[in-house]
Amino acid sequence: MGTNETNLGKLTTESIKRKERLQKLREKAKKSEKDEIDQQNLPRPVFRSYKPLNEISTAEVLPQKPTGDIEMTIESQLELLNHPMIIDEIDITDLAPRKPDWDLKRDVSKKLRRLERRSEKAITELIRERLRKNQEKEDISKMVNIGAAQAALHEEE
Repeated sequence: MGTNETNLGKLTTESIKRKERLQKLREKAKKSEKDEIDQQNLPRPVFRSYKPLNEISTAEVLPQKPTGDIEMTIESQLELLNHPMIIDEIDITDLAPRKPDWDLKRDVSKKLRRLERRSEKAITELIRERLRKNQEKEDISKMVNIGAAQAALHEEE
C-alpha cells in the first residue's frame, strides 16, 4: 500500500502544480486582453453635415463643400426644354418586328407537324373502320372511292 500512497501523493502534487500553471496563464490572458482593449484605437465619428454642440468633437467636423449654383443648372435645363424635340428621325416600324407572333409560330411549328401526321393516321384508321363495317352492306369499290375522295379533301385543307 505504500507504493499506492506515494503514487497518489505524486499525482496530487502534479495536479496542484498544473492548477497553479493554469491559473497563471488565465491571469496573464486577462491582463493582455485588458491591455489590448486599452491600446485599441476606437474609430472616431466624422461629421459631414451635422455640427456637434460639444467642443471636444469639433475637430472631427469636415468642412462643407459648396453646393454650387442651383439656379444656373435649373435655367440650363429649362432652356433645353424650350428646344423642340426631334422624334422624326426614329422610325418605329423599323424597331418592332413585322409580325408580333413570329416567335410563337416558330416554336409551335414542330409540334404542329407531329400533330398533322397523327391526325392523318387517325383519319385513315377511321375510314378503314367504316369500310369494314359497311363492307357487308355496300360494294367495296364505292367505299374506296369515298375514302380516296375524303383523303384528297383533307390534303387540300
